[in-house]
Amino acid sequence: MNDAARKLAPLAKDQADQHYREAPNNLEAEQALLGAILVNNDAFYRVSDFLKPVHLFEPLHRRIFEVAGEIIRMGKTANPVTIKTFLKADEKVGDLTVAQYLARLAAEAVSIINAEDYGRAIYDLALRRSLITIGEDMVNIAYDAPLDMPPQSQIEDAERRLFELAETGRYDGGFQSFSDAVTLAIDMAATAKDRDGHLSGISTGIQSLDGKMGGLQRSDLIILAGRPGMGKTSLATNIAYNIAAAYEPEVQPDGSFKARNGGVVGFYSLEMSSEQLATRIISEQTEVSSSKIRRGDISEADFEKLVACSMMMQKVPLYIDQTGGISIAQLAARARRLKRQRGLDVLVVDYVQLMTGSKKSGENRVQEITEITTGLKALGKELNVPIIALSQLSRAVESREDKRPQLSDLRESGSIEQDADVVLFVFREEYYVKNMEPRDELDPKYEDWKMKMEQVKGTADVIIAKQRHGPTGTVKLAFQSEFTRFSDLADPSFTQYEH
Repeated sequence: MNDAARKLAPLAKDQADQHYREAPNNLEAEQALLGAILVNNDAFYRVSDFLKPVHLFEPLHRRIFEVAGEIIRMGKTANPVTIKTFLKADEKVGDLTVAQYLARLAAEAVSIINAEDYGRAIYDLALRRSLITIGEDMVNIAYDAPLDMPPQSQIEDAERRLFELAETGRYDGGFQSFSDAVTLAIDMAATAKDRDGHLSGISTGIQSLDGKMGGLQRSDLIILAGRPGMGKTSLATNIAYNIAAAYEPEVQPDGSFKARNGGVVGFYSLEMSSEQLATRIISEQTEVSSSKIRRGDISEADFEKLVACSMMMQKVPLYIDQTGGISIAQLAARARRLKRQRGLDVLVVDYVQLMTGSKKSGENRVQEITEITTGLKALGKELNVPIIALSQLSRAVESREDKRPQLSDLRESGSIEQDADVVLFVFREEYYVKNMEPRDELDPKYEDWKMKMEQVKGTADVIIAKQRHGPTGTVKLAFQSEFTRFSDLADPSFTQYEH
């Protein structure tokens, strides 16, 4: 054998070994766990909150775990005798029939104390197998370099798949059994029962709005729209701060945190800087006018109030991203990162028309808005958080006698109206009435104007024009313009009516 051949020989052997590398798995751990479950069904509940059938490597073990879980959840006993009727009788495991294999698993079972350790080991190996699949796909796509997938979109796709894997332990999407969906629905009802205000969603901090919407529902896209000057940014800021200030974390079995009340809020401020947004929130909380804060026209007592408020506000989990003209792909990537690093319960985008789509749809603004709203809806489902997206209204409102907004007034409205689960309009009649003030106080119309102004002063309507899982209608709120604050009206009999 010459030198070159001698050098190549171990390399060829290594490559052959690599070629036959088996995906990480531990069949003994799977057998031990299944045995523990068959002997004592309580072992199933030690692992069921994180381990799913798909995490097991051996197809027969997946089926046994799935059937055992279904039987146990129905309140019946899962053992070798009750399970075997749901498995193929003619299937063989080496020399054993399925019935004999189940009996062997139960006979060699470990104690229930070890069940969780085996479950964790199986889960970790499943994650490693999924990581290998994602890694192989990344390498293969990068080598093939398909024309329709530039490197940036491949990075975003890989990031999305890794995020799903980190969050849920699987990234395949696919079908979910109806029993799992029912379990989730019951869990949601239980959470609503225990939460302050008995809401199924996250409380906005404004009771009359919560009463109509049941709070902000997870994965919903909530469009908040209004003409300039109506206070849509103020309402979004109020809600965002209320949620962040009410945040109460709760430790989960896997050591992670989940919001029992309130939540962690991500706020994309495409129009205002983070300081402007903070000034608004400080003004709202301290009742010191934001224009005075900006001019420095404040007393010593007011300044002390601001300092005390700012110290309290620094603990609030509200994160602001002030990048202008952000694309939907960048927004999604940053939101995933925030959820992984700090947690995330609500996302606010101010506002949709300031976002950019991909270059493909750049020719057509309506297509671009469609891509953005579809992307926001998909992101809400992926992260399982409500997204409040602010939107402008077309000028058509101004040319009408009745200035109350309608769904057709949404700018580039088709896709916004279609993708949204909830559409809210902010409408302040005071804004329009104020502009109609007669110049001359002796004008006979002046008294009528004054009466009308008294009726509408300090109030705002939030019109629920669309809601997938609730009634439409109007909620009357109080609005203090100098502090840009929305709140419940003092007289509760005046708060809401339905369409």
